[in-house]
Amino acid sequence: PAPLDVSVWHSIWALEKKKTLKDYTLKNSMFDFNVGYIGTAILGVCFICLGYFVMYGSGETFSDSAGAFSNQLIEMYTSSLGEWSYYIIGVAAFSTMLSTTITTLDASPRAMSETTKLILDNQNKNGYLIWLTILAFGTITIFFALSSQMGLLIKIATILSFLTAPFYAIINYILISSENTPKINRPTKFMHLLSICGIIYLLGFSIFFLIKGI
Repeated sequence: PAPLDVSVWHSIWALEKKKTLKDYTLKNSMFDFNVGYIGTAILGVCFICLGYFVMYGSGETFSDSAGAFSNQLIEMYTSSLGEWSYYIIGVAAFSTMLSTTITTLDASPRAMSETTKLILDNQNKNGYLIWLTILAFGTITIFFALSSQMGLLIKIATILSFLTAPFYAIINYILISSENTPKINRPTKFMHLLSICGIIYLLGFSIFFLIKGI
C-alpha cells in the first residue's frame, strides 16, 4: 500500500516536524518510521489476502471504467461478507482513496520542491505551491483522459512502482551507509546484509515482472 519512495517522504516530513517540535530526536523519528513501516506491512498482507480470497478466481471480468470497477469491487465484498457490510466497505474504500490523495498531494510536491532546489541550486520559497499546482492539474488531466481505461492506468502505476523500487532501495542504502550519515547511526552488519538481500530481491523481481509482462 505504499511505494518505496515513501522513505523520502518520511524524511521530509521528519524535517518539517522538527521545525515545530524542538525536542524531536532520532528516537522520535524512528518511532514514527516503525509505526508506519509495520502498519504498511500489515495492510499489505491484508490487501493480498483480500485480493486472493475475494477477487482472484472469482470469474469476474473487471470493467476498465473507474465508476463501474468501484461498484464491482464493493459488490464482491458485500456478496462475500453480507449486505450489512455495503456501507462499511464503501466508506473504507472512499477513506483509503481520500487519505492516499491527501498524502500524495502533500508529499510529492515537497519532494519535487527539494529536488528542484538541489539540482538547480534554487531556493524558491514558492516551489511547494508550484509543484502542488502542477501535480493537481496533471492528476486531473490523467484521470479524465484514462477514466475509461482504469485497467491500463493501474498497469502503468504498478509497472512504474516495480521498476523504480530497486533505484530507491539502492540510493537509500548508499546514503545511509555513506559519510553523510553519522557513524553511530549507520546500519549494523546484519542490516547491511538484509539491505543487500532486499536490493537483490527487488532487482530480481523487477526483471521477472518485465519478462512476465512481455
